[in-house]
Amino acid sequence: MTALTLSTAAAPGLRADAIVIGVAKGAKGPVVAPGAEAVDKAYDGRLAGVLETLGASGGEGEVTKLPAPSGFKAPLVLAVGLGPVPEKDAEYDTEALRKAAGVAARALAGSKKAAFALPLGDAADAGAIGEGALLGAYSFDAYKDNGKDAKAKNGKAPLAEVALLGGKPRDKAYKAALERAVAVSEELNRARDLVNTPPNDLNPESFAAIAQAAAKEHGIKVQVLDEKALVKGGYGGILGVGAGSAAGPRLVKLSYTSSKAKKHLALVGKGITYDSGGISLKPAGHNETMKCDMSGAASVFAAVVAAARLGLEVNVTGWLALAENMPSGSATRPGDVLRMYSGKTVEVLNTDAEGRLVLADALWAASQEKPDAIVDVATLTGAMVLALGNRTFGIMGNDDAFRAALVEAAEEVGEPAWPMPLPEHLRKGMDSPTADIANMGERMGGGLVAGLFLREFVGEGITWAHLDIAGPAFNEGGPFGYTPKGGTGTAVRTLVRLAELTAAGDLG
Repeated sequence: MTALTLSTAAAPGLRADAIVIGVAKGAKGPVVAPGAEAVDKAYDGRLAGVLETLGASGGEGEVTKLPAPSGFKAPLVLAVGLGPVPEKDAEYDTEALRKAAGVAARALAGSKKAAFALPLGDAADAGAIGEGALLGAYSFDAYKDNGKDAKAKNGKAPLAEVALLGGKPRDKAYKAALERAVAVSEELNRARDLVNTPPNDLNPESFAAIAQAAAKEHGIKVQVLDEKALVKGGYGGILGVGAGSAAGPRLVKLSYTSSKAKKHLALVGKGITYDSGGISLKPAGHNETMKCDMSGAASVFAAVVAAARLGLEVNVTGWLALAENMPSGSATRPGDVLRMYSGKTVEVLNTDAEGRLVLADALWAASQEKPDAIVDVATLTGAMVLALGNRTFGIMGNDDAFRAALVEAAEEVGEPAWPMPLPEHLRKGMDSPTADIANMGERMGGGLVAGLFLREFVGEGITWAHLDIAGPAFNEGGPFGYTPKGGTGTAVRTLVRLAELTAAGDLG
């Protein structure tokens, strides 16, 4: 992974492949952002004009390359757009810095070292820039082998090192900000790797093994329930979804505990390592990216490990509900009734509404420990994508204040989210003449119906929220900001921020 350091060196004398500066969009043209004073001075104060001549406007995500001034040890200056100039006396938004750093890191793939001379007002800015650079430099090359040479094999290797100019290497706040950026980014990139791994190599058993190895490394307790244990425990939802696959299901419990913790947070992730739709087979054109249907479990896994690495003073338990949804002679059929871990029965009307079934068992298991709050994360419904698009996830819950806090936490870390309701009138559509509840209801508002189904399996009196990340979990378009094509690791940073707020006692 890209190395990250703080540097007090001056831009002209630093040996690097490139100096990264910020340029903002002003009313009369591009404006050179703070941090680039030495570069601007070397251009006799005319850097903004030079950039404008080259076509730069300062728009978000824009990249302009130009030769470094005479006397600089770096041969290249890379100007990255920050978006509009902040209003008078305002600082640059941390998300703008995060995105700019991500764009620059990706543009400098193949370079050994880059010096980032972006606006750096405080430790929070350093953390945002560091995080953006580490996330933007990400690439998934495990399955590429086009030659012995590293560059030939992977096209261009990720940027090897980022030095943040203007940083304070001996300042505790700056050091902590960078340590946090490294821990969160490394775990988020681990989640991306899992999402991008093809389903012939990532199934419930291998996912569980990866979780066990990470848990051992970071002092996290782990328990894996295999098929026999699931049968013995009565986990009908997870077993029902995994019944059609040669790869058996698993339920993984990861427990990070702090001796100073006063709160317990439970995180539940949907981990369908491949979703064919089961007997209710998906139509052509909808199967190719279904390796990403375990994104929720990947995000929960990454968040628990990040909490452990950061030593947060909160107990965090992660539940990974892992299964492969396949059609076969042993698969669950539409019309079958499953007896869930909670004891409730569910009539399966559509086997492609499987995520809610594995989550239901895991939610009930999590509820038995009486945590202070439960948050589940899932690529659950296409309806949520239709409602919010490909970059925003929906948040539902049984507590308006908790839902609002989650939306705020997501916004704070740069993950677009939107509060969604749970209309009571939609619950009736899941009434079943055969079982306690059906796994399908009204078609309109399908994302909300799924949330209402999940609510049925949350223990009484427990605060709960549901994150439907179906839209932003997998980016089928081109990269943007610090977001790559493919698995995005969405929700990891929101969950880590939630854990931090819970540890600090800021959620009540």
